[in-house]
Amino acid sequence: MTQVLQIAAIAIATFGTGAATLSVMNEDIPDHVVPDGDWAATGALDGMTFRIYGGDADSGAVLEDDIVFRDGTFLSVDCENYCNFGWSDYQTKEIDGVMYFTTTAICPDAPHTVVWYGMITGDEVSIEGTWTTRRWYWTNQIAIQATGTATPPEAVSG
Repeated sequence: MTQVLQIAAIAIATFGTGAATLSVMNEDIPDHVVPDGDWAATGALDGMTFRIYGGDADSGAVLEDDIVFRDGTFLSVDCENYCNFGWSDYQTKEIDGVMYFTTTAICPDAPHTVVWYGMITGDEVSIEGTWTTRRWYWTNQIAIQATGTATPPEAVSG
């Protein structure tokens, strides 16, 4: 077999294998969709801290976390301990006396994205969102649901 034919055979085998590999890969899963609205970076929740409890209904994983709002930014203590997510800008909107917030936290060292969407009424918070890990060969997502209450900032561990 001539060298040109050998190269062509290798190329066909390589592309054929690559196509087969791509066809068994999982498709991407979109992050939690936050409702549209007049979101604004107002810092309205600055100084508030909530202890939340919840989890992932699909896996049974338990979520116990402290979330903190400071200087127009948001921090999940669990996310910080897991992957050094750091502080993320948050936005709020108020509808009929209920404060809503959203933020997207991105791990700087791994392909993790966490989308938070919460509703605060008085000292109570209700949260939903997603923790999505994207790799070139698969995407894994944990749906987050949690509730909690305001807590003094000095009570936060981590």
